Amino acid sequence: MQGPLSCLTQLTLLLAVLLQFLPARAQDRTPEQQAAANMEQARAAGPLALHAFLAAMPKGGDLHNHLAGAVYAETWLRDAAADHLCIDPQALDFAHRGAALGTEPCTAGVAASTLQQNQLLYDKLVDAFSMRTFAPATGDSGHDHFFASFDHFIGLAERHKPEWVDEVAQRAAAQNEQYLELMDTPDAAFAVIARSKPVPPGTGYAAWRQQLLDNGLVQQAIAVRQQMDRFEQTRRHQERCETALPAPACTVEVRYLYQVLRNMPAPAVFAQILLGFEVAAADLASAHPHYVGLNLVQPEDTEYSMADYTLHMQMIAALRPFYPRVPVTLHAGELAPGLVPPEGLRFHIREAVEVAGAQRIGHGVDVMYEDQPYELLKMMADRHVMVEINLTSNDIILGTQGKDHPLPLYRKYGVPAALSTDDEGVSRIDITHEYVKAAETFGLTYPDLKEMARNSIEYSFLPGPSLWSDHDYRHPQFACETSLSSGGPPAPACGALLAASAKAQQQWQLEQRFRHFEQAQQPDLH
Repeated sequence: MQGPLSCLTQLTLLLAVLLQFLPARAQDRTPEQQAAANMEQARAAGPLALHAFLAAMPKGGDLHNHLAGAVYAETWLRDAAADHLCIDPQALDFAHRGAALGTEPCTAGVAASTLQQNQLLYDKLVDAFSMRTFAPATGDSGHDHFFASFDHFIGLAERHKPEWVDEVAQRAAAQNEQYLELMDTPDAAFAVIARSKPVPPGTGYAAWRQQLLDNGLVQQAIAVRQQMDRFEQTRRHQERCETALPAPACTVEVRYLYQVLRNMPAPAVFAQILLGFEVAAADLASAHPHYVGLNLVQPEDTEYSMADYTLHMQMIAALRPFYPRVPVTLHAGELAPGLVPPEGLRFHIREAVEVAGAQRIGHGVDVMYEDQPYELLKMMADRHVMVEINLTSNDIILGTQGKDHPLPLYRKYGVPAALSTDDEGVSRIDITHEYVKAAETFGLTYPDLKEMARNSIEYSFLPGPSLWSDHDYRHPQFACETSLSSGGPPAPACGALLAASAKAQQQWQLEQRFRHFEQAQQPDLH
């Protein structure tokens, strides 16, 4: 028989256990816990409240963002009018491009400058340039309409690029993003493509590379970098970044990924890959690099992309020893059953990682159709190969959503992931939309989304060491540990680390943004 003291002890222990499962009082919550509670309150109130909460949340960066696809259709049409281009009302594209930016009158088609008086045609063009009113129909699909949209708006002068980057950066700043890696194919690439020729059988990759370098590719790489210098100077001038009244976009750090077009014959693809490596390698060795890596783009299911996929991975593998500092991210696994034969789903992600040595993967949707998928997931986790997750894009292009999407599996097996937009202009979305979609579809919590935001900087291709030890956000580098915990300015040793690392600078900024966001949270969200 137990005595009174024993019963009291048991009751005390029982109460202690129960208290662990009771919600903490608001006054006992840390700022991060309060932010998490407020997000759950917003989730319960509905998608609109959740969007309002997540719009204000710091979101780090967007690592998978095609510049051409990020620009909204309205901007293309405004620039077409400025360039005095003509519109083909049947094909819904730019029909006439004169020698002097189309200054001569339109002899066929409709002048873009008159679209304000033709709302019906204007609406048709916006719909053709994007997914705005798309609905699947016989003979048409989200996949086909999405990729066809780019054919409608190509042809505008590259001189508009500073304006396009400004648009994307302004949108990023409005959503509390601080970093962009924009994929872009410079006009110079098309000259390289046009001059590419087959090489004699038996020519090795090293000899092929040297042949291209000797034939002027080095000079083309210099020209690409110089042109980007001019574009960035123009953009920052337009944004008043060096004045007392800078535009919000000035707070967004913008870097570029050299974008290789892969749906082409092998010589054209190899020449582009080499040019991309040359540009990025020289840029990363400079004081202020613009290009920080490269990627291969265009639909993964097209003829060349499928037939030469392994060859493309081998090209990258052969060139990487010449350019050991240049990171690579690859579109891999942007496929779904039925889009290609089953055997086409079995090896793309693995070869991107194992053969080409990609540090990041874009999309990765078909991972569970690969050979030995669980072993592949483990390998990606062990190697810290991050996946750039594009939920809306995967839905409208592949029809992959909800329980068919592999994001929960990537997270379960420890593969780092970050949310990105892919082509926010064509899809008519922004990064906040993707955060809401992730939270609603997969039940992701505030700490989950915070981790993904941190991943977007940790796995960026910004040069310099990380603020964190071994990709672990619980363990900052020793030099900055005290500074981060105190919330004060960086101590001298920490300041030295930040000064030497563009990546650590962005990570420090993100932590400060999170601190301010979380400290501003109140127990009653409304």
